[in-house]
Amino acid sequence: MPFVDEYRTSLGRGAYKLMDLTFHNTVRSVRKGHRDAVFAILTNILQTMVMVGAFYLFMSFFKKLGAGMAIRGDFLLYVMSGIFVFMVHIKTMAAVASADGPTSSIMQHLPMTPTVSLLSAALSMLYTQFVAKGAILLAYHLLWSPLEIHQPAGALAMMLLAWFSGISVGVCLLAVKPWMPQATSTIQQIYSRFNMFASGKMFVANAMPATMIAVFAWNPLFHIIDQGRGYIFINYNPLKSNLEYPIIVTVILLVVGLLGESQTRKHVSISWFAGR
Repeated sequence: MPFVDEYRTSLGRGAYKLMDLTFHNTVRSVRKGHRDAVFAILTNILQTMVMVGAFYLFMSFFKKLGAGMAIRGDFLLYVMSGIFVFMVHIKTMAAVASADGPTSSIMQHLPMTPTVSLLSAALSMLYTQFVAKGAILLAYHLLWSPLEIHQPAGALAMMLLAWFSGISVGVCLLAVKPWMPQATSTIQQIYSRFNMFASGKMFVANAMPATMIAVFAWNPLFHIIDQGRGYIFINYNPLKSNLEYPIIVTVILLVVGLLGESQTRKHVSISWFAGR
């Protein structure tokens, strides 16, 4: 029997190696689509500004018609409060769903694992989205109007909850992707497009009738956006949404997704994709 030198890593050293690997792979994930991380952030800023501008014009039109959709306060901040949360959720979901799986070539290089890839995809999107949103808010504060947020910590917590819920949905898609790659891609696109309306970012929940609330109440993102507006605006108290529902749904989806990803990892094979 050949001599094998066993090297036992302590818990602290193992945690350090995991964090170090996650950090370097997060940097790789940020630069995956662009050589420069700054360019990736500028791209996210441009995408966000285009969406905010489009919805600002769209909702201004309905406001002039007397629809009364906006909260009393800064109208542009009202638009951004929905767009920001929506984009953090959708972008994170897409990044996690597209993370390197067990059959990816990079998994041949130890100590790389699918878990590290998943964490890196989520953290890279958290970094780019929060830097992009922070830059937009800073420019808004300096160039447009002084920024006033009633409870900044609560508003930030809702952004983090949107990010966390995006991870849970993305993990579920990642677990199903090797089994049904084309169907998963279609579901991802439908989910993203459908949430343009189903997230309720264009409406004030307190002003919606009960029949319309039933259309949106199933969506955790609707609750997160409405609760976030309660933290942003001093004169708005969300009455038709709650925090418990999105937290419970997010945790359930995350557990289901991680269980599914674990089972997929045990059965997936490179030969599945040989003819594709």
